[in-house]
Amino acid sequence: MCHEDGELYWHDPDPRAIFPLDEIRPNARLKRQLRTEGFRITMDKAFNAVITACADREETWIDPRIIASYQSLHEAGFAHSVETWRDGELVGGIYGVGLKGAFFGESMFSRVDHASKAAFYALVERLKVNDFVLFDSQYINPFTRQLGAIEIPRTEFRKRLAHALSDPMID
Repeated sequence: MCHEDGELYWHDPDPRAIFPLDEIRPNARLKRQLRTEGFRITMDKAFNAVITACADREETWIDPRIIASYQSLHEAGFAHSVETWRDGELVGGIYGVGLKGAFFGESMFSRVDHASKAAFYALVERLKVNDFVLFDSQYINPFTRQLGAIEIPRTEFRKRLAHALSDPMID
């Protein structure tokens, strides 16, 4: 994470925010709203545009070095994006890193109401279908809490992470 001093730091917060995948689902009202918005969802079709849009705010931890690092991870098949489109225009998205059964959500953006939520819920469904067991959010804020994020102690996070990264053929 890039700080005001220009240095990059590793963050391992305690407590740690996660999205409990088995409990995350949009409520009925939001489902109706998402259906009427005319969104089209894609995955990994505009990674560079998503990370650039996530960085395009007054205060951001996503500097050019971070962008280049995540672009390299994307090219290697580890970093992924979910894009929300309306009328051919990118209006929202989310990106992060997937490793075995864990996904590390990094950032999201929205240019119109509900666009980032549409990307988020599409990602959650994709993670569930692919048997992911951990969706890391690092920190909690009012928006991630609204989406269903909870905080757990670092020790519990590390246990869940070890499980998500374990090879089921070895267990």
